[in-house]
Amino acid sequence: MAESFFSMFTTAEIAKISSAGTNVTLPEGWSPIWESTPADKAYVILKGTVSVRHHGEEIAQLGPGDIMGEAALVRRSLRTASIVALTPLELIHFTDETIRRLSIEMPKFAEALEAVAAERFGDQ
Repeated sequence: MAESFFSMFTTAEIAKISSAGTNVTLPEGWSPIWESTPADKAYVILKGTVSVRHHGEEIAQLGPGDIMGEAALVRRSLRTASIVALTPLELIHFTDETIRRLSIEMPKFAEALEAVAAERFGDQ
């Protein structure tokens, strides 16, 4: 993905999205999302880099402005990859309920989630 998830929104929309979640910090080496587990959260990276791993192999790296964990929420499926922090992270944590609420309140948010999930799964 050439652009980050946050690059799809105006400054005011980013502020609304950001205020809906909870800011968290995670240390290097931490795995906030595990492959083959139920989808119950998503994160937007504010600072740091993560490795996206499928069956233990890195398939991508994500950084500031990128969302992670959204695809399984959108598709209502088990996680298809694990996320490992390559650096200390500053994130915005979103529950499944928060993602659903934002998707209703901001149709553009729902469209952006669908677009990212489709791109990551090659549906476009």
